[in-house]
Amino acid sequence: MSESQNPKDLAGQSKAPLHLIPPAANIAESAVMLLGAEKYGAYNWRKTSVLASVYYSAALRHLSAWFDGEDNDSESGVSHLAHVRANMGILIDAKMVCQLVDDRPAAGVSNYALMGIQERIKKELL
Repeated sequence: MSESQNPKDLAGQSKAPLHLIPPAANIAESAVMLLGAEKYGAYNWRKTSVLASVYYSAALRHLSAWFDGEDNDSESGVSHLAHVRANMGILIDAKMVCQLVDDRPAAGVSNYALMGIQERIKKELL
C-alpha cells in the first residue's frame, strides 16, 4: 500500500485491485468474448441459464489443446488460454447473476485424492 494521505487514494486502496489483472489477459479474453457475442449474442448467459458442465468442458478442451502444444484455437485463431478465461468468466458471472445451472456431480473426493498423491510424492523425494 502507498503511504499517501490523499483521501481519494485511501478510499481507492480499499477497493478491488483491478489494476492487478494483466491488461494483455483482458485484451485476449475480449477477443474471445467478441466472437461469442457475434455468434450467440452479447451476455447471452444472462438472458438464458447455462449449464456449468458445458463451460467447464469447453475450458478443459482449450486448456488441454494448449498444454498439448497448440497455442491458438483452429476455428477462431485466438489463444486457447483466452478461451479458457472466457469460459471461466462466463461461469463466474452466470453464477453471480443466478443463471448458472449447477449440474456438477455430487461432491467427490478429489481434494483428498490430491493430498494423498502429494504425500506420496513428498515421501519419494525425501
